[in-house]
Amino acid sequence: MTTSVKALDNVTTQRVTGGFALIDSLQRHGVEHIFGYPGGAILPVYDELYKAEQRGGIRHILVRHEQGASHAADGYARATGKVGVCFGTSGPGATNLVTGIATAAMDSIPMVVITGQVPRPAIGTDAFQETDIFGITLPIVKHSYVVRSPKDMARVVAEAFYIAQSGRPGPVLIDVPKDVGVEEFDYIPVEPGDVHLPGFKPTVKGNPRQIDHAIRLLRRAKQPLLYVGGGAITAGAHAEIQELAEYFSIPVTTTLMGKGAFDEHHPLSVGMLGMHGTAYANFAVSECDLLIAVGARFDDRVTGKLDEFASRAKVIHIDIDPAEVGKNRIPNVPIVGDVRRVLQTLLSRLHEANKPGSAEQTQAWRDRIQRWREDYPLVVPTYDDMIAPQEVIVELCRQAPQAYYTTDVGQHQMWAAQFLKNGPRRWISSAGLGTMGFGMPAAMGVQVAHPDEVTICISGDASFQMNPQELGTLAQYGINVKTVIINNGWQGMVRQWQQTFYGERYSSSNMQSGMPDFEMLARAYGVKGIVVEHRADLEQAIADMLAHDGPVLMDVHVRKDENCYPMVAPGKSNAQMLGLPQKSPDVQTIELMYCSNCGARNPSSHSFCPECGTKL
Repeated sequence: MTTSVKALDNVTTQRVTGGFALIDSLQRHGVEHIFGYPGGAILPVYDELYKAEQRGGIRHILVRHEQGASHAADGYARATGKVGVCFGTSGPGATNLVTGIATAAMDSIPMVVITGQVPRPAIGTDAFQETDIFGITLPIVKHSYVVRSPKDMARVVAEAFYIAQSGRPGPVLIDVPKDVGVEEFDYIPVEPGDVHLPGFKPTVKGNPRQIDHAIRLLRRAKQPLLYVGGGAITAGAHAEIQELAEYFSIPVTTTLMGKGAFDEHHPLSVGMLGMHGTAYANFAVSECDLLIAVGARFDDRVTGKLDEFASRAKVIHIDIDPAEVGKNRIPNVPIVGDVRRVLQTLLSRLHEANKPGSAEQTQAWRDRIQRWREDYPLVVPTYDDMIAPQEVIVELCRQAPQAYYTTDVGQHQMWAAQFLKNGPRRWISSAGLGTMGFGMPAAMGVQVAHPDEVTICISGDASFQMNPQELGTLAQYGINVKTVIINNGWQGMVRQWQQTFYGERYSSSNMQSGMPDFEMLARAYGVKGIVVEHRADLEQAIADMLAHDGPVLMDVHVRKDENCYPMVAPGKSNAQMLGLPQKSPDVQTIELMYCSNCGARNPSSHSFCPECGTKL
């Protein structure tokens, strides 16, 4: 890797340890919080961290498990846009970080992960608590280092922060042998901005000719759709997306990672698309004639059957990562660049042309989507005394609409994605890796970053049991996270798949026989616990939870066999959804192109569906 460091004039060196250089370099890069767990190989670094904490300006949060540290750093980064930092020692300490590193890598989250390592002479000897964490994590990091000399420490930290944040963000690993941490040397600091890495300099502006081509397609489109992913959150392109949508009256759908990039209360919003997206978003993407993908990667949970995804549309794909453009879908107009910068250029050219967009051109399209919206709404069921899980999400949203929300993974995650409508960086969920146990430690990182804000973790009874020990961290530091368990006694999404696709053979998905008393567990850690079993108690219980000064664990018992719909079955197109409500017979909708029974695509000349035989 080619590296150049600006020359420092008139700098007085000081004799310090490698551990001091590491902590000082982190502070110079604006690090205020570190999440971690000490151990033998990283103790020299922790010794310098102790001294730095005494001086002030940096704070370490001691987690109960290293995976919690990685998720907390991840949540911190998602909520702030800054680099999250976590520590772990060598061997099992380092390997316990791997799931969190992979989670951050899949969702393009900037993190710097620092691990201890056995002393340099012992590397490769199978020393006590030695693992090749550099090699183990190669597929799941953006870059990685083993610091062989303390003289390299400041440069390595500066490079790591630059790489983690530049272009498409991601995690960077720094492995520090124990003897590097204690070795003294003449220290010259490296400040942010002093490092230049040509190999990591992204294209940000976008090709002008491609932008002009995109404008021509936008002006001609009669059924356009904006498809917005997590890259729009990273780039801070919220205002530009809204301006473009309003200019041409384009409906907007977001991915799970893109939630918050466009106001879901806006009349042009059609919510999330994909496997558990809204029916109207999935129908829209199936029928659009122009798809404008902004910071999205055409993930399989979004596209369904790929060759039928937006199969009638021309595609404009804007993304800062050239590897994503054309990876899953070949676009008609590829534009590599920072999505905010590209959209700003596109909008300025539209304004310069002094030719306003026409809402009339897309009126029929928007009317059609509105009919789908009315015919296929998201449903919140009600039962006599049983609590529907959707009711919990809706009530949380009503009482705390502007909170930061984290989730674990499963049915509760999808219900939360369907019904929550909060702002940018206030929706935090493991999307690409789908990591159970992510929610509460991620919320811990969010709350540490924003101590005066409300942070709510929505979890499931199975997901919560992946990392319950972090209740101890919340209690020790008074981190005011409110965790709500949607408790149906199952691995809910696994049960739904087994019911739907595996003949109701519920293999190892029932959690009820080994379910802990969550209220008692919370109290054991010194955290307030609440149990809600009846619908009549839900509203007040949530109000009490939000009013409590301190962390809370709320266990809400919901209907056990509730399924999350709509649902796109594996291998099916987005228009072939299960669990849709009955359509009004007088509304002409997607059934013109798809079988109303099984969803198979059908030419209008067919009298019977070629797949299921239903009369059309």
